[in-house]
Amino acid sequence: MNTTFLLGAAESGVAWGDFIFYIFTFLILLALVKKYAWGPVTEMMEKRSQKISDDIDSAEKARQDAEDLLAKREAALKNSRVEASEIIDRAKKNGEQQKANIISSAQDEVQTLKSNAKKDIQQERQEALDSVKNDVAELSIEIATKIIRKELTSKDQKALVDSYIEGLGKQNETR
Repeated sequence: MNTTFLLGAAESGVAWGDFIFYIFTFLILLALVKKYAWGPVTEMMEKRSQKISDDIDSAEKARQDAEDLLAKREAALKNSRVEASEIIDRAKKNGEQQKANIISSAQDEVQTLKSNAKKDIQQERQEALDSVKNDVAELSIEIATKIIRKELTSKDQKALVDSYIEGLGKQNETR
């Protein structure tokens, strides 16, 4: 159909003038669009492209910052764990040392108590021996005094020993 239009336009001279007018109008319209519409649209597209690029850069920077922060937090957490482990180890060592000190101190105290008890027992024993020696000495003197006063028979000796034993019992009861 267009071919018939062009053929029909070629046959008439008026149609060529319209055709040139349309092309000229189209070129003017194209120049106006280029000057007034194409520039602002291109500028808007460039701004939009720059904004998208900036947003991508910003997002990349934010992602990198987040990764850095994550690495720092992980390092801090690791350091905290190491530090906590060191604190626990030191506390265990201190506890073991205190335990050893307490045990050593208790053993020293037990040894001192044993030594004091042995000294006390030895002293009590010595005092008992001294007391028995004194009692035997007194008894010997008493017996000697009585023997000197009279000649003892075996019956008298037995009575003398019995009275002495009875005297010892009374002395032990009074102590």
